[in-house]
Amino acid sequence: YYIFTKREYVTEEYNMYKSNLIFEKLVSQELDSSLSTLYINTEDVLSVQRKRYENAIKQHNSIFGEKDIEIYSAPGRTEVGGNHTDHQHGEVLAASVNLDAIAIVSDNSDNMIKIVSEGYSPVEIDLDDISYSEDEKETTLSLIKGILNGFIERGFKIGAFNAYITSDVLNGAGLSSSAAFETLIGTILSGLYNDMKISPIDIAIIGQYAENKFFGKPCGLMDQMACSVGGFVHINFENPDKPVVEQVKFDLDKEGYCLCIVDTKGSHADLTEDYAMIPLEMKEVASKMNKEVLGEIDSTDFFKKLPEIAKEVSPRALLRAIHFFNENKRVELETDALLKENFEEFLKLVKASGDSSYKCLQNIYSPKDAKNQPIALALTVSEAFLGNNGVCRVHGGGFAGTIQIFVKKDFVSSYKNYIEQIFGEGSCHILNIRGIGGAKVC
Repeated sequence: YYIFTKREYVTEEYNMYKSNLIFEKLVSQELDSSLSTLYINTEDVLSVQRKRYENAIKQHNSIFGEKDIEIYSAPGRTEVGGNHTDHQHGEVLAASVNLDAIAIVSDNSDNMIKIVSEGYSPVEIDLDDISYSEDEKETTLSLIKGILNGFIERGFKIGAFNAYITSDVLNGAGLSSSAAFETLIGTILSGLYNDMKISPIDIAIIGQYAENKFFGKPCGLMDQMACSVGGFVHINFENPDKPVVEQVKFDLDKEGYCLCIVDTKGSHADLTEDYAMIPLEMKEVASKMNKEVLGEIDSTDFFKKLPEIAKEVSPRALLRAIHFFNENKRVELETDALLKENFEEFLKLVKASGDSSYKCLQNIYSPKDAKNQPIALALTVSEAFLGNNGVCRVHGGGFAGTIQIFVKKDFVSSYKNYIEQIFGEGSCHILNIRGIGGAKVC
């Protein structure tokens, strides 16, 4: 069963408008209320977004001509709790962020989907030929075809369109630019051909299907679900075919905090084995209790049998299992803290999640390259510098890449200036939690 199936919209207007009329609304700031829903509501941010949208409309018109258009948006996401729990059928807490992919969309009569994404080669798909092709694996073409097939299999409508897409979701920062793209395409099809009635849950599941079956990446469902549903999202994967999804309404800005992601510039090369060993070792522990994954085991039973299991598996495997059970419970407590607006308790739990990833999960650096520890350095210096002004944790898969920080707004400039002295200018990205997922802007 699902919790939360209501689709939210940015505006009440759903008809296509001439591009010049929308352009004029942007210039006159008539769309600021809609943009404020998606981005931080400050004049400098809205000014940047107005210009971004204006430029995207110009690019669409130069490529496809001046037509009636609609604008769609899909956000990136951040993992807040549940580090490496989803693949064990556990629980996660994720959230959409105010970085997004936007699409300027128009109809065409060519029975084609024509997409131009900024910085990438154009993609064209004939709707009479959307079957799977082995040669197209790991391409944008395969993702779009997968989404189209997912719509058809579920009885939804598809059709032709033109789209110019631009995205400020950071690549390689654990914010799921691919899931944002999948959500964007699904939301466009929902808006153009299904009266915007397809639930965000369905769009997320279709996005995962496209990535698994057509693109060829065996990803979980957390990324797509967070991007599509929006806000803080609590997901229970006990039954991965029917995850329980709960959207948690919480205003981070109201608490006087913002979210930072720091890119430690660590290389993801040669980390495949490190990532693979985490689920492998967790499953090894599960097998000692005659189960396939840890999520099938009652935590009380596990801790009772821990002394016995310790004789049969490596200490690291056991530590990673301990992390899973404790982290699973933490996700529930984090969600409860947000629902009760107990932000101080939430921050304590975020810090505890980070500590567990460091000590038990051990995804802070690769043991193959023990001298190279940028995430460990970032966490250590951040914790010391922040004091009572914020908390930090590893972000995403770990071993290299980024850390996540919840920091007081009046301290964020000081933190950014400090951490960028170590990891370089532009390494600290100041974000916020976006309240809605995939959306039709106008």
